[in-house]
Amino acid sequence: MEFIYGATTIKLVQGDITKQNTTAIVNSANSTLLGGGGVDGAIHRAGGPKILEECKVIRARYGGCDVGEAVITTGGNLPSNYVIHTVGPIWKDGKHKEPELLTNAYRNSLKLAHKNNIDTISFPSISTGVYGYPIEKASIIALNTVKKFIDETDFKEIRFILFSKKDFDIYLKSVKEIFKSHI
Repeated sequence: MEFIYGATTIKLVQGDITKQNTTAIVNSANSTLLGGGGVDGAIHRAGGPKILEECKVIRARYGGCDVGEAVITTGGNLPSNYVIHTVGPIWKDGKHKEPELLTNAYRNSLKLAHKNNIDTISFPSISTGVYGYPIEKASIIALNTVKKFIDETDFKEIRFILFSKKDFDIYLKSVKEIFKSHI
């Protein structure tokens, strides 16, 4: 599913983020930047050791990556040139700044992409796996953050890569709500 908002093509894709050919993909990382499960593990496995080596340099220099922040590495063996690693919040109950931190994860990833002249990017659904963020709430935050960013900045293409049909359908429902006059 795709549509245009402003000058930006937005796509929802059910598939594997490691196969995307956008200039950058976003990794839903943990604060250590040393790889893990889910999207993080898949990106590190597909990208090869170069990504981990670069993450170790960032970790040595900055101590890792705080929740809501983002850092960039090359794409290693991935089709994408870059990986933007961001750390989303662990869901507790929504009363511990989780929405603000998730918004920051998306916004800071977009800002870092823009700063590095990246105009095509693929996002996973950040924090909705083992971090337990309800995807219905997370999709609204992700899409609203992207919409606001596009209102202020030019971007050629933004993709949301959803692993399952269920996740795709939830994002599709949110897209219809948030971008109703554009689809």
